[in-house]
Amino acid sequence: MTRLGLNRRTLLQTGAAAFALPTLIPASAFGANERVNVGVIGLGGRARTIVESCNLIPNMNVVSVCDCFKPDMDTFVNVVGKDQNWSTYEDFRKMMDDENLDGVMVETTTHARAWIAVQAMQAGMDAYIEKPMCLSIEEGRHMVNAARKYDRVTQVGTQQRSMPINNWASDLVKNGAIGKIKTVLAPNFVGPVRFPGGEAEPMPSGGMPKWWDVWTNQAEMRPYRHDLHHRWEKWWSYDGGGLCYGVTGWGTHSYDQIQRALGTDLTGPTTIILEEPVTDRACGKFETVTEVDETRLDYLIRLANPVEGPRAKMTMRYDNGTELKLHLDGDWGPGLGAIFVGQDGKLEINRNKIAASNKELLKSADNPGPIDKPETQYHIENWVDCIKTRERCNADIEIGLRSTTLCYLVNIAREVGRVGEPLSWDPETEQFTNCDEANKSWYVTRPRRKGYELPEL
Repeated sequence: MTRLGLNRRTLLQTGAAAFALPTLIPASAFGANERVNVGVIGLGGRARTIVESCNLIPNMNVVSVCDCFKPDMDTFVNVVGKDQNWSTYEDFRKMMDDENLDGVMVETTTHARAWIAVQAMQAGMDAYIEKPMCLSIEEGRHMVNAARKYDRVTQVGTQQRSMPINNWASDLVKNGAIGKIKTVLAPNFVGPVRFPGGEAEPMPSGGMPKWWDVWTNQAEMRPYRHDLHHRWEKWWSYDGGGLCYGVTGWGTHSYDQIQRALGTDLTGPTTIILEEPVTDRACGKFETVTEVDETRLDYLIRLANPVEGPRAKMTMRYDNGTELKLHLDGDWGPGLGAIFVGQDGKLEINRNKIAASNKELLKSADNPGPIDKPETQYHIENWVDCIKTRERCNADIEIGLRSTTLCYLVNIAREVGRVGEPLSWDPETEQFTNCDEANKSWYVTRPRRKGYELPEL
């Protein structure tokens, strides 16, 4: 049962429209010291980091975990939850029916997040959704509409939004500390690879496992590959290029940082210009961040493990004339941020690190300095606090969609491949105004497999 006294099945049978009322769970429902109870869905490597951060937060409690692939869930419980008393589920819907949850943390593959998150919101639960939050702009808008209709508190997992030093530096840029921003320099992240390679494996003796159908979710059904669910990020059927140096991997963080500093949280660029032909050349994968190079204003990155994927430099332009140039190659640059070039100097923002051409800017007593606890903990704490106050989170779902949209504009421009011909994007209608081909991209809208359609609102 939920705090409303209604379980998921009752909500759906009664009709979601009946519950489109302001503040389904009032702040008064929580006592000052009462814990927020959550369930975690999807138990890969990222979920481990999330749960470890949750365990450090005194006013929240992970009570249940869920994964459609039971061996992964068993391993997760034995390694991460050996001292916990979690309930375990292979079906998130049963978990929502059975448990007294205030919220869920959706840590699944990208292509399953919207389908799960919308059902959770319809069931009266708040949602923490891993980034990138969606596989297409259309399904992202559906998620935003669900959050607003059911008055849910949502947080997208771009944790730099809750890091004090990143927010302080973003406010410097936003408030004119380096003058009007002319140019923003960001890494040239790789996009997704078209289709999974390799040979199909023999079907298990009992036929197609149920978990394979559930894991495939909205994507087209492919020949059985037992290991695909562990190596899915770079394939376009499941993500937009989510490896560390992929556009929906670290790129999501970089673009979100840019949107925050430019004050464009609820809009985006209007012109995208591809500057060179698309290639599948390899680039480096970031391994560790080292020291700040004060002369070049960038963070030196040690590289390993070449990553293949479509790459082509491009420029995005905002209505006020600011240009976002995706020009920095994989061997240098702020992998999780950007360099802001203003009329009065430069400022670089990376995760938990900043550098500036004017060193006096950084000597301010207001500079909070690097964080002193796990980076994701701040972000989860913000979500938990907002569940109690019913305020919107630092990375509310609308903000998350706008940042994710930049990732997909990159992919679409490369997909269309019109070098030197500007694509015009309308952030209000979320459509291209001068290219029908671009509007047909699967990153704008894509077909969904039967049984995994987005729930009607």
